[in-house]
Amino acid sequence: MGNYVKNNLVREEYIKYETNHHWVIFISLRSVFTLFISPLIDLYYNEFAITNKRVIIKTGFISRKTLEMNLTKIESVNVNQTIVGRILGLGDITIIGTGGTRETFKKINRPITFRKIFQEMST
Repeated sequence: MGNYVKNNLVREEYIKYETNHHWVIFISLRSVFTLFISPLIDLYYNEFAITNKRVIIKTGFISRKTLEMNLTKIESVNVNQTIVGRILGLGDITIIGTGGTRETFKKINRPITFRKIFQEMST
């Protein structure tokens, strides 16, 4: 995992934490209608990483959407989890940057760990 992230690291930058989508993305009508190809694409082509300098998130296979934000420009990382999400270890993360930038990413594996690593890196 992490070709985009690894290829776009700057000098003296290293990956502190990487995660991906949770396996629960395979349990949906979307996955059934696409013969489980769509969640496979999401699982292998979406990247969520925290480095020692920034948060890097890349989504998409053919069309790409990236979020690369310096740790100093992020105000908070919020986690939303349902009861089932807490049991299974999945949730949504919302990254709020300075100036009101807000990006939400759904069904992330171990979102609490993602937030914890961010908090450790930003202090």
